[in-house]
Amino acid sequence: MSGEKQVSAPQAFAGRRWLLPSALIKEFDLDPERSGRPRRTARDWVVDFSCFLLAVIIGLLAADTMKDENLPVGYAAFDQLLGALSCAAVWLRRRWPVGFAAAMVPVGLLSSTSGGAALVALFTLAVHRPFRYVAWVAGTYAVLNPVYFVFRPEPDLSYPWAVALASLLTVTVVGWGMFVRSKRQLMLSLRDRARRAETEARLRAEQAQRLAREAIAREMHDVLAHRLTLLSVHAGALEFRPDAPREEIVRAAGVIRESAHEALQDLREIIGVLRAGEPDDAGRPQPTLAALEALVAESREAGMKVTLVQRVTDPAAVPASVGRTAYRIAQEGLTNARKHAPGTEVTVTVTGAPGEGLSVAVRNPAPEGEVPHVPGSGQGLIGLTERATLTGGRLEHGPAADGGFEVRSWLPWG
Repeated sequence: MSGEKQVSAPQAFAGRRWLLPSALIKEFDLDPERSGRPRRTARDWVVDFSCFLLAVIIGLLAADTMKDENLPVGYAAFDQLLGALSCAAVWLRRRWPVGFAAAMVPVGLLSSTSGGAALVALFTLAVHRPFRYVAWVAGTYAVLNPVYFVFRPEPDLSYPWAVALASLLTVTVVGWGMFVRSKRQLMLSLRDRARRAETEARLRAEQAQRLAREAIAREMHDVLAHRLTLLSVHAGALEFRPDAPREEIVRAAGVIRESAHEALQDLREIIGVLRAGEPDDAGRPQPTLAALEALVAESREAGMKVTLVQRVTDPAAVPASVGRTAYRIAQEGLTNARKHAPGTEVTVTVTGAPGEGLSVAVRNPAPEGEVPHVPGSGQGLIGLTERATLTGGRLEHGPAADGGFEVRSWLPWG
């Protein structure tokens, strides 16, 4: 019918794969996944030529022994023709290892000169295919060996010895081929493990580099936001109060100059680190809890009203990472208060003791009047929340009951 899909003969044959052993089906190239074959290397050519030469030598030796056999007229020529074709087919052993080995079963039963090609086919099958494929062909050889020597007895050996030696030769060839296969699989497994190890090492290095760059970016956000806020506040004061006293203008200009210098130095360091691709241990020391008083003093010099309440038992015993995180939280809190609540009094409270943890709180009341929206607000608090979580602590922020804003954090101090 015109509406039905036409099915070709090979497709119909492939659809009835259950009728044949799976080992033979795969070798007839009915599986499209095995259509592509790698080209022979120089080593492959040497091995293939050696196998061909071995099959020819064994075939010539078998042809020489045929003189002592009483064969029908013309059968010797037929035997040698099959042997020559079998030796030529050795070059196809890589393409169809199971098909070649299966075809050599009836050929080897009819032709003694094809014995070498049959051994090469069995060895190739054991090297390139799993044992379940070898069992089909090798088992058939084992069954047909006694039948072969009934019709083609060895002139120099008794029947039991001939069958035993042929069976031993079959087992030896299969065992040798399986040993070569297992060795190849071991080498491939080791190479695959080495490649995976290199890939995992590269991924770990890239992840470590990415985490280091993210940490550097968080540090630079905290530092540059603080410096640039000071620049913005004092530049705005000079812009809106050009008639301010000389002492106040000089102080504001000094803060602007110092903040610009510090920001430029921090920017140079971060660019150098990013160019190098790894953190620079030779840079400026990171701030700790001991630098909190200097941070508050710097904010007071910039015109902020800051009250520092520090009730920490043994501040020198605070771990460097915890102290640095506490410093960054206080710094970000002061920066946000300067941007969103200018002119208000900010309270920084730091309390804690070993075993209880370190608590940092920055609170400011509601500002007077309307404060313009600052682009990018809230990004610093998100980074601080992540920083506190990575250290095993927590950070919360939000409006206070009186309309102000408060940042509260707790850091582990064991």
